[in-house]
Amino acid sequence: MTASDCAQRERVRAISISLLGGIVILGLKAAAYWLTGSMALQSDALESVVNVAAAAFGLGAVIFAGQPADKNHPYGHGKMEFFAAAFEGGLISLAALVIIYESALALVRGVELKSLGTGMMISLGAGALNGLLGWYLLSMGRRLKSKTLEADGHHVLSDFYTTGGIFCGLMLVTVTGFHWLDPVAAIAVALLLGKTGFGLVRQSAAALLDEEDVGTIDSIVAGLAAMLKKGVNETGVITVHGLRAIRSGRYTHVDIHLVVPEYLPVAEAHDDTERFEKKLIAAAGLEGEVHVHIDPCRRKYCARCTDSQCPIRVDPLKAAVTLTAEEAVIVEPIE
Repeated sequence: MTASDCAQRERVRAISISLLGGIVILGLKAAAYWLTGSMALQSDALESVVNVAAAAFGLGAVIFAGQPADKNHPYGHGKMEFFAAAFEGGLISLAALVIIYESALALVRGVELKSLGTGMMISLGAGALNGLLGWYLLSMGRRLKSKTLEADGHHVLSDFYTTGGIFCGLMLVTVTGFHWLDPVAAIAVALLLGKTGFGLVRQSAAALLDEEDVGTIDSIVAGLAAMLKKGVNETGVITVHGLRAIRSGRYTHVDIHLVVPEYLPVAEAHDDTERFEKKLIAAAGLEGEVHVHIDPCRRKYCARCTDSQCPIRVDPLKAAVTLTAEEAVIVEPIE
């Protein structure tokens, strides 16, 4: 079994744990609401309904995204993970609207609470489970480069924080006896959920529209800079430009122009760039592919070129230049 297959199994296992854990937590929160009649605890239970639905959708998305590239999907199926994250963000936003509506009605009608202490303890236990589950999903998502797991982890952690806020709000209700604080706490939770949902949709839309991922570009440039410091004689490359990168789930597709000494034979330049591609994937910690276009140096880079064997140099080497993101992404080479 390949490393990629093992990673895919871990992703499926993690999202399956999220689904099972979400069902257990939903049961606890529903029990807490049933015991108390609290609007705040109802909002907490509604968010857990979203967690379960999102985890079920996420399981399908992770399985689909793990399929290899094929004729109809030459860049793979990874973008399905961004659809899953957008779907989860939409569900969170919808839950926020429902909570606000129900809480506003409760403010008008009045609230009657019962068995609040028992319900709060059950909710607190469910919140602790949410904290553990969220931390697990977020750490696995980052390690396995899964947007679905990261989105699910952020959502579950937001649920953990809101449960803590609800617990504090219900403590105030217990101390003051002001039952109207219960739907107010629920509305505050809904506003926080709405912000989380909008953020997930915004990030997913950016990825689906191939908006530049600054973090990915920076990691690639860091890897490139470290490689280019070794000099032309070791890498076969003087500098780069025209860097572009898009993420398709956990896969990264990189397009880049490599500037090589113009006196090199085509076969040698080809071999150098193939080695460069493999080294770049390792140096930048990518899971994906690099597509290269070769540009001859045109004797424009002599002052920075470290090729000690160059027979056509027109200027002496002045200083090695550290590659920056601005230079790497420029479409045309410097004049």
